[in-house]
Amino acid sequence: MCSIAGLISLKGGRISGLEKKLNVMNDLQAHRGPDGQGVWMRQDESVGLAHRRLSIIDIAGGQQPMTDGHGNWVCFNGEIYNYIELREQLGGEYRTSSDTEVILRAWEKWGEACVEHFSGMFAFALWDERQRRLFCARDHFGIKPFYYAIVDDTFCFASEMKALLPLLPTVETDPEGFQDYLVFQFCMEGKTLFKGVRELMPAHSMTITQDGTVDRRRYWQVYYRPDLYHTEQYFHDELEAQFQRSLRYHVRSDVPVGGYVSGGVDSSITSAIARDLVGSEFQGFTGKFSIGPEYDESQYAREVARAKNFELFERDITAQDFIDNIARVIYHLDTPIAGPGSFSQYMVSQLASQHRKVVLGGQGGDEIFGGYTRYLVAYFEECIKGAIDGTAQTGAYVVTYESIIPNLSSLRNYKPMLKSFWSKGLFDEPSKRYFQLINRAPAMEDCVRRENLPAYDPYVAYEKLFVAENVDKRSYLDRMTHFDFKTLLPALLHVEDRMSMAHGIESRVPFLDRELVEFVATIPASIKFKDGNMKYILRSAMSKYVPQSIMDRKDKMGFPTPFAVWSKGEAKEFILDTLSTTRARQRDFVDNEKVLTKIAGEGAFARNLWGFFCLELWQQQFQDKAAEYKKLLA
Repeated sequence: MCSIAGLISLKGGRISGLEKKLNVMNDLQAHRGPDGQGVWMRQDESVGLAHRRLSIIDIAGGQQPMTDGHGNWVCFNGEIYNYIELREQLGGEYRTSSDTEVILRAWEKWGEACVEHFSGMFAFALWDERQRRLFCARDHFGIKPFYYAIVDDTFCFASEMKALLPLLPTVETDPEGFQDYLVFQFCMEGKTLFKGVRELMPAHSMTITQDGTVDRRRYWQVYYRPDLYHTEQYFHDELEAQFQRSLRYHVRSDVPVGGYVSGGVDSSITSAIARDLVGSEFQGFTGKFSIGPEYDESQYAREVARAKNFELFERDITAQDFIDNIARVIYHLDTPIAGPGSFSQYMVSQLASQHRKVVLGGQGGDEIFGGYTRYLVAYFEECIKGAIDGTAQTGAYVVTYESIIPNLSSLRNYKPMLKSFWSKGLFDEPSKRYFQLINRAPAMEDCVRRENLPAYDPYVAYEKLFVAENVDKRSYLDRMTHFDFKTLLPALLHVEDRMSMAHGIESRVPFLDRELVEFVATIPASIKFKDGNMKYILRSAMSKYVPQSIMDRKDKMGFPTPFAVWSKGEAKEFILDTLSTTRARQRDFVDNEKVLTKIAGEGAFARNLWGFFCLELWQQQFQDKAAEYKKLLA
């Protein structure tokens, strides 16, 4: 796990101050690679690559940027898990035992199609001297980051957005990215909150040439086409085999491996099987908030650790930890994203970094298997509608009204949300109903300065994904999970990457394996989400590895951060002070005066308060310090 950065002139000329710029970009990402650094520049200084290294594979010989000796150079962040198999397939002699060298050899044989042969998490840039072009690619799921900007006829890229800030003419908020954030708490279609900074989308590659051409293409797509011919037992057995195969790849490492253990199904399965594969050296890490049982799931994490006999380290996270660290969290995130879980992840990653350099997580399970309660909420409405209209189907595409009833107890704590959700638009089109479930903007609207924002509707980008052609229109579950897979999951992976790399550790996510994901996309909803049981097939297939009490849980909280409690108690003054500065009261797009008036209100505002609070911290960290970033190049 590392950081990459680089610049290429779009006119083929010398880039002024190239070496200085590369070193500054490296320094701003130093936390990602504490074990080494390197810079390469083309002789005419029209192209340069930079790298910071966290040594996981081939600790002695994997320094970067790396060359093949024929004029090609690569800087790479991530892991190619099938690099051993690719070395055998490609043949020939190798100078190192690193997966980085495999990228160079794969490029030589397959060119741009090399990415179609990689299993892993990766973002890399490869300079091809013969063709005078830069090829950049990002992994299938967006596990590893890649950001870019075009400034003064120079294409600039980096693993983190902060490394691009010294190069930008100004540091401003992107107005469309901001409106996406209000709705989803992440940005759509490659936008970011920084004006002028874009994200290379997951499963995309990009070619940049010195005649000014920048071409992007998608190299992979997941297709949701239900397999109606195989039995439930077949899916059960195949899923177990696929996940076992993925985990065997994910524990490949020249350093010991550990795991995040939240007490939920996904992380418990991952850690339990990993313990079987790597043996007694496996260690687990969890966090808790000792302010009440609703914020403490550590007993479930301990249950897994006892059952599988591995050492579990716990961190008791306090309000003072929040006050002391939340600004650092936002700094490492680059932009606020995907809710309060980032803070919890930061603290547990800090704990893990004291013991391990590689940690496994359960990210991806909810999006590919259907694990969010809102799926049950939306499906329940469709079941009622079908029963009333007499159009309810049985079979592969829907869950029936009768079968879902026993599992509605999972909604016990969601009655206020159901009341609001059903108060308008009941039985409308599925795309509009699901949008209402995820749209956060209405509750935040009166704190937004709409007069300063351009006309823009995030629903357009949302609908394009919700009704995408790669998803069978008959499966409501697949349409919901597909949208989250393409948007929310990369946002959560953003958090996973930044919070682990903030402490110099590598986080791996074995549910996000290409073959596994392609297989799960073929499982019919009637099996994947059987009788409204969230993640039914996953729980069924993996039940022998994890205590049944965890598999049977219907109260998983997703490691909730008690921000609502702290905002009315120990952290209230800190939050008020953050939102009360002179600059905070003068923001272009947010009226923090109105935000302040809502803090004493109902707890339902807590999630929205989080959104505004983090936006303000973000602006303080980056926009208010824009001059300091500029000075780095002086």
